[in-house]
Amino acid sequence: MKLVFAIVNSDDSQAVGKALLNAGFYATKLASTGGFLSAGNTTFLTCVEEDRLEELISVIREKSHKRKKTVPNSTPINSGIELPVEVEVGGATVFVTDVERFEKL
Repeated sequence: MKLVFAIVNSDDSQAVGKALLNAGFYATKLASTGGFLSAGNTTFLTCVEEDRLEELISVIREKSHKRKKTVPNSTPINSGIELPVEVEVGGATVFVTDVERFEKL
């Protein structure tokens, strides 16, 4: 049994949640905030049998999209003007750990 923490951009969280449910995966959804850009995220926690782990990750990968976003540059150039920079945001970060015991009460 594996415990999966999937941190997903808020823009993709509804699509990921629906796709997980349609594939027969049940997850707990937590609102979270990323350290970079302080952007809103959703963290999905789910337990899955090891033989379905790759299927779960595929569902998350399919519904989590990277996108470009323009943000203020935190390092001003010599003139003191902060020029915006383009960064890549979105996608998903997935952590997988072993579960010694799981009970649904």
